[in-house]
Amino acid sequence: MYQAKRQSRSEFVPIRQLQYHVRIWGEPAADKIPLVMVHGWMDVAASYQFMVDAFSQDHHVIAPDWRGYGLTDSGGADNFWQADYLADLDFLLDHYAPGRAVNLVGHSMGGGVVMLYAGIRPERVRRLVNLEGFGMPATTPDQAAGRYARWMDELKQLHRGEKALRPYPDSAGVARRLTKTNPRLSPDKAAWLAQHWARQNSHGEWQILGEAAHKLANANLYRLDEVMAIYALISMPTLAVEADHNQLNEWWKGRLTLAEHHRRLSVLPQVKIARIQNAGHMMHHDQPEQLAALIEGFIA
Repeated sequence: MYQAKRQSRSEFVPIRQLQYHVRIWGEPAADKIPLVMVHGWMDVAASYQFMVDAFSQDHHVIAPDWRGYGLTDSGGADNFWQADYLADLDFLLDHYAPGRAVNLVGHSMGGGVVMLYAGIRPERVRRLVNLEGFGMPATTPDQAAGRYARWMDELKQLHRGEKALRPYPDSAGVARRLTKTNPRLSPDKAAWLAQHWARQNSHGEWQILGEAAHKLANANLYRLDEVMAIYALISMPTLAVEADHNQLNEWWKGRLTLAEHHRRLSVLPQVKIARIQNAGHMMHHDQPEQLAALIEGFIA
């Protein structure tokens, strides 16, 4: 199994009536700018361990498990809203960096969150790093009725138990699931991640630490005009990182392309686009050394 070089500690912070689990690497100091890193959909904060180990410097890293992921409870929610992630992040920064601007990193869904946050609260962000946070395909108002109907139908399926995440007999089964999703993930890292990505339940099975409700369709449409208006307010230097194995066409079948992602980024006044070689979407697992060096150079 992978051996972590930098040990983290867990803290639980009261945020909006939830006990938010936050993973911390390093110690705060007056001369250290907090490095806040948020994970993506169906992932956990511990997922950044390999990249933290690859840093050449000792950073004060703050990485929460989003609500309903990892060791952060959902509060009984049966669906999740993007606005909640923004507010949770705002409360988190008030706790760990009151009155300070931080270096902010987000992957995938987390990348989408930090992009919006940086436009809404630009004074809180010194440098912004977006790791394949592409957002969603544009929608049109005529899709609203169908989206609401789908959301309500899926809510009923959830409450009937039809969307439950299946457990695994052991942590090795979880590791195999991780490597099936990402063939670039080495077995030692998969075995380590499995211990943080899942937990043994009362039946002795290993359950994924992500609420099934995260798999529901979002009731709200993705309003691109609103997103672009917020992007235009992102004033700090921004690094957008993409993998050389682009998977957008696999996911969206042409409804969202890399060219469209670049077009959206073009409204930012200070943006640099970088590419990680021999990596897929989970680039912080595939090439943590490349990514760590890129981020450290950018925030220096």
